[in-house]
Order: sequence, then C-alpha cells, then structure tokens
Amino acid sequence: MEGLGNYSGIIMIVLLFAVFYFFLIRPENKKKKKLQEMRTNLQVGDQITTIGGIVGKIVSIKDDMITFETGEDRVRLQIMRWAISTTGVDTQG
Repeated sequence: MEGLGNYSGIIMIVLLFAVFYFFLIRPENKKKKKLQEMRTNLQVGDQITTIGGIVGKIVSIKDDMITFETGEDRVRLQIMRWAISTTGVDTQG
C-alpha cells in the first residue's frame, strides 16, 4: 500500500495532461484543420470575409493570392489565402 502513494502524483500528472489534451489541444487542432480545408477549397464566386472584417466575392485565385470585389463600386483587393476567416457570408444585406 505504501507504493501506491508514490505513484499517485504521477497518475495525477498524467490525468492532467489527458484533460488538457481532450479539452484544449484536440479541439484547437480540429478547428485549425477545418479552417485550412475551407481555405484550400475556395473557388471563384465564393463570398468571403477576411480576418480584418472585409466582405466580398472572389473573382480570381492564383496560387495563394486571392482577388475579390467588395460592395457595389466593385473595388478589387488582393489578399493572401491565409487572411480569409470565413466563407458563405451574404453581402447583400
């Protein structure tokens, strides 16, 4: 029974790492993977929002450079693929 006391500290540390993994690390990795997949599957015509909050419609994609139009005045901006935060935003309303 005395040997069990020596291992209880190690068991608690292992349990703490398991909790961190399942509640913090694993969900964050899933979120990053989903975001990367979304950025990889972008197509011309998709509605996007940048990480800076600019909303527009993709007009061309060349490697990691995306050109999109914003608003009625059709201003075109170029950004890197990693700067897109979401897709599918309705810019009409």
